[in-house]
Parts: sequence; C-alpha cells; structure tokens
Amino acid sequence: MNSNPETALVQQQHKGITKTKLAKRIFFIILGAVLMGVGIEEFLVPNRILDGGIVGISIILSHLTGWRLGLFIFILNIPFFFIGYKQIGKTFALSTVLGITVLSLTTSFLHDWPVFTEDLLLATVFGGIVLGAGVGIVIRYGGSLDGTEILAILANRRLPFSVGEVIMFFNIFIFGTAGFVFGWDRAMYSILAYFIAFKTIDIVIAGLDESKAAWIISDQHKEIGDAILARLGRGVTYLTGEGAYTGDDKKVIFCVITRLEEAKLKSIVEELDESAFLAVGNIAEVRGGRFKKRNIH
Repeated sequence: MNSNPETALVQQQHKGITKTKLAKRIFFIILGAVLMGVGIEEFLVPNRILDGGIVGISIILSHLTGWRLGLFIFILNIPFFFIGYKQIGKTFALSTVLGITVLSLTTSFLHDWPVFTEDLLLATVFGGIVLGAGVGIVIRYGGSLDGTEILAILANRRLPFSVGEVIMFFNIFIFGTAGFVFGWDRAMYSILAYFIAFKTIDIVIAGLDESKAAWIISDQHKEIGDAILARLGRGVTYLTGEGAYTGDDKKVIFCVITRLEEAKLKSIVEELDESAFLAVGNIAEVRGGRFKKRNIH
C-alpha cells in the first residue's frame, strides 16, 4: 500500500473518467460545435451579422480577405489551446481542440449551402439561439469554442478589470469595427444576436429546470422543516449556527427547491414564523444527495 499522501493526491487528481462518460462528452462537444457552426453559417454570416469574441474577428477577416471562415477560427484560437492547457488543464485543452476543429470544419462544409432565411430579424434571433445553444452545450461538457474567456482571465490578473468587463471591452471593439465594415445597422443586429446567444448559454448551462437554494433561520425550525418535507416533498438539512450579535445558538434550515416551488416555500415560512430569516439564491446544478422530490402527503 502506498502511504505517501502526495502520491495518493496525484493519483486521485489523474483518475480517468469511464469510457461511457468520455463518449458522452465527445458526442455533446461535437453536437455543440456543429450547432454553433449552423448558427454562424446558416443565419449570421450570410446576413452580415457578427458574433463576439474570436469568432467575430474571424468573420471580419474572412469578409475582408475572402478566405474561409473556418481557417481563421482555427488559426486564431491556436494560442488559446496552449494557454488553456497551462491555466485550466489537459482535459479542457483537448475538449477545446475538438470543439474548435469541429466548428471550423462545420463552417467550411456549410459555407456554400443555401441560407435558412434572409430576414434580418429572424436570422438574428434564431442565429443567436442556435449559436448560444451550441456554445452552452460545449461549456457544460468541459470545453470552449472561443479563446476570449481565457484571454480575459489572463488580462484580469494584470489589469484592474473583472473577467466580464474585459470581455465586454473586447466585444465593444469588435462590434465597433463591424459598424465600419458591414454598416451600423448590422452592428446593432450583431449586438442583439450576441445578447440572445448570451442568455441562451445561461439557460443551457443552468438547465431549464432551474434550482434554488434556501436558507431559513427560525426558532420554529422543526415545524418549518417538517412542513417543507410534508407539503413540498423536499428534504431539509439542519445546520448549526451562532448569532454574531447575541451569541445564541441557531438552527439553519437548508433545502433545495425548483423555481416553481419558491412561492409555496415563502408561504410556509410566513405561516409558521413571520419573523423568520429567509434567503433564496439560484444554483446552476444539483448532484447527489436526496434532491429527488418525495411524495406530498
């Protein structure tokens, strides 16, 4: 038996995933990359509408030079393969290489296909949705289709701006350039498509059945916990806390619910203790434990 804790930690960190999970990851990364390629080549690019990030720069360069879009997408992302490997890890880098490669091939394959629509509003809305769905799927399964986020993380370490602010500045420059190259109406459509894609990414990553975490502090913790179990069918966990001002011991009720159950949870708490402290926050994913809803009786 190996008793070296450092060796054990390394072995634990490098424990591989099962073949089934690997196949699932590869399938969804390919699916996401194909969806993004469809969104770009069948909706946005033929109507001179841009995406943000490296893809947006690639669209501008492809328009100015006449070279294939997929070539620019792949070449401009090459530095981020290596940066992602060093900053985030091997799995992320390989997943990103796969996603970018499939995206580049998809855009090249679809380049001469008939477009789905020439209506600017339809192209903006559906292009943003399809593109955002593809990006969200790839991110959810551990990859990336654009090096902008990695660039923003590195810039954040050297500049007094958050990752989100760096991405925003970067995209303002891209959409501003699009105004000069494609016209200001196309730049505005591009911003709308980017916003739709951004919201779609959030939905795909968080899931349609968005979960919420609730913390409740009350002297009636047992009654409230029993009511949540019986009337909502949700399990609860009692945590021990201490009031900073009074020094009194407190019981904190923790539970996970869906967004549709939030109103009922509030009514239960108000009914049993109007003075109870209640905090509810969004959570992106729930795994393990006993989250599955019990029968209500």
